[in-house]
Amino acid sequence: MTALTTIELPLPLLRRGKVREVFEVDGDRLLLVASDRVSAFDVVMAEPIPRKGAVLTQLSAWWFRQMAGRQPSHYLTGDTAEIVREVPALAGHEEAIAGRTMLVRRTRPVPFECVVRGYIAGSAWKEYAESGTLAGEPLPEGLRESDRLEPPLFSPATKAETGHDENVRFAHLEHALGATPAAALRDASLALYASGRDAAAGRGIIVADTKFEFGHDADGALLLIDEVLTPDSSRFWPADRYQPGRSQPSFDKQPLRDWLAAERSAGRWSGDGPGPTLPPEVVQATSERYLDAYRRLTGRDLPEDA
Repeated sequence: MTALTTIELPLPLLRRGKVREVFEVDGDRLLLVASDRVSAFDVVMAEPIPRKGAVLTQLSAWWFRQMAGRQPSHYLTGDTAEIVREVPALAGHEEAIAGRTMLVRRTRPVPFECVVRGYIAGSAWKEYAESGTLAGEPLPEGLRESDRLEPPLFSPATKAETGHDENVRFAHLEHALGATPAAALRDASLALYASGRDAAAGRGIIVADTKFEFGHDADGALLLIDEVLTPDSSRFWPADRYQPGRSQPSFDKQPLRDWLAAERSAGRWSGDGPGPTLPPEVVQATSERYLDAYRRLTGRDLPEDA
């Protein structure tokens, strides 16, 4: 399957993000198309990662189906043939959209990322190491990098179109949305994380943290949207290699980040865009990480036509 960086379809383009294009189908439905673009250190690389878009789409679709009884979502279908039947304008574009496209209900997105942290890593560890806090709230003393947090922490963040999201206190969410809607987001996020964590544990994967996004439909119902428990929205660690007190290997774009960090340390890249040309072995290793995450979580290989 050809790796795609840009997708053109005979539908109105509503939004182009770092990875996804969002197209308007009608007043009630959207088409989400995941490209094979990859970003690291807030820079979108010129080289795509083969099958990355299909992994993000099909893994999200798998989770939406797994969690259908727990939390309503915007997901309608990720099956290419069914999408073309529902959207006849896409006939003839099957090869471009195969595996990487979801038909979803249109919602009014909640303007916050709903992050759940089961282990302390990333930006949370960086803040804790400096001040013993997360979003300004004190955490227990003596935590090591990658230590398990029990119970898991609901850690909302602002949505940033460019640059990094910003961790905020729960009180900030309550002030912005109201106490009842904020509590609904927290409770739904913690329940979804627990379900995903337990399912992944049975596959030998630790879900260190993840972010959920929500939206409201025309009737005001809260729906899970965007992507769910993918390597782009979560930290997946191999359970058999977990060792607290250090950073962990992960099932995501770690080969890419490691290579870029080495290039920056050697002075061959400033850290700003555009990114350096990626060697084929880095592209391949990154693609294999995504495919491995899909295989381990779902128990099967990504279909060749996806």
